[in-house]
Amino acid sequence: MSIPPPPGPQEPPAQGPYPQPYAQQPYPQGPFPVPQQPYPGGAWGQPYGGYPRRPPVNGLAVAAFVLGVLCCVPAVGLVLGLVALARIRKRGERGKGLAVAGSVLSSVGLVLWAVTLSTGVAGEFWDGFRDAARGEGTAYALEKGECFTTPSGSLQGVTYDVDQVPCAREHDGEVFAVFDLPGGAFPGDDGITRVADERCYALQDSYAMDRWALPGDVDVYYLTPTSQSWRAGDREVTCLFGNTDERGTLTGSLRTDGTTLDPDQHTYLAAELQLYLAMDEMPVERTAEEDLAAHTFWATRVSAALDRQTGMLRGHSWPADAQRPVAALVADLETARKEFGLASRATDADAYYEYSDKAIALIDADTAVEARAALGLDTTPPVYEETGEEGGDAEPGKEV
Repeated sequence: MSIPPPPGPQEPPAQGPYPQPYAQQPYPQGPFPVPQQPYPGGAWGQPYGGYPRRPPVNGLAVAAFVLGVLCCVPAVGLVLGLVALARIRKRGERGKGLAVAGSVLSSVGLVLWAVTLSTGVAGEFWDGFRDAARGEGTAYALEKGECFTTPSGSLQGVTYDVDQVPCAREHDGEVFAVFDLPGGAFPGDDGITRVADERCYALQDSYAMDRWALPGDVDVYYLTPTSQSWRAGDREVTCLFGNTDERGTLTGSLRTDGTTLDPDQHTYLAAELQLYLAMDEMPVERTAEEDLAAHTFWATRVSAALDRQTGMLRGHSWPADAQRPVAALVADLETARKEFGLASRATDADAYYEYSDKAIALIDADTAVEARAALGLDTTPPVYEETGEEGGDAEPGKEV
């Protein structure tokens, strides 16, 4: 029920037990007369036929509710909801329910975001995003064997957009491997670069088995996660070949593996790789005079690698025109293996260098060129720069 306001000081007291206040105020004239309140002043002086104007709905409350439902930016939705509640109390506006609902939904959204980031669910979200990005001209679309160009033409810095092009055309990079880093806290740019450098250089030989076919101006680069993409679950590292000249490009594929080689070429390169992997471990930081033990240990490893290489070459049935050149190569490699065996047992630096120099000369003999020519492989020996650092002076890393 409604409670009428008390009589004002200007109103005369009612007469008798049943006051008739309306009798003192005549109805206004007109086709639709509207009776007036008996109590003048304030809201009570409004005509019976009029309705008070409803307060507006607070706009921030509506925005908070929408953001809470969408759960896209829960932190913003929560802030807007709290601000809306304060303004509603102060201004008497409507929308309290919307503000409360938006704040609650946004709070739930914040909790869900925290759970996903801490439990790895964000990684599933990133996988979905990355899958959606594949084939859409992004760095995440690149796969093994594909070539691409970048908007800047450089493999330095940060990139996201790339244009995939046929490898026969001019391009900036050729992907030779893709792998994922383990989860956990972001290891830092230096940590990611260290792992990418080690893994990518190790994986290049499975894609480009013929080191002689790699141009001298080609080096290994990689695309790595940024700290921002890591938080969203990005763990992918893309290994690629690029030109050491930042303004240079590549033309033609560098791929030499089972998809491009015949069985004889593949067997020869697989055997040769046994030697090259051991040669890569040569101690370069200290000389034999400074660390004889490290050099003799390396000679032992090379001798074992030559034993594996010659075994693989002997165990394969070569075409008629390749049998003689391969046999001559095997003879040189056998002698080199013996020389490295002697170097591994050297008791001083002079003896070590005497044996190892003979072995290296046999490895680089013309018999390798002749065997390669008979098999249809590249006959130009690679030239290695003695920089003391793998990869030369170029900065190989690029973040995505």
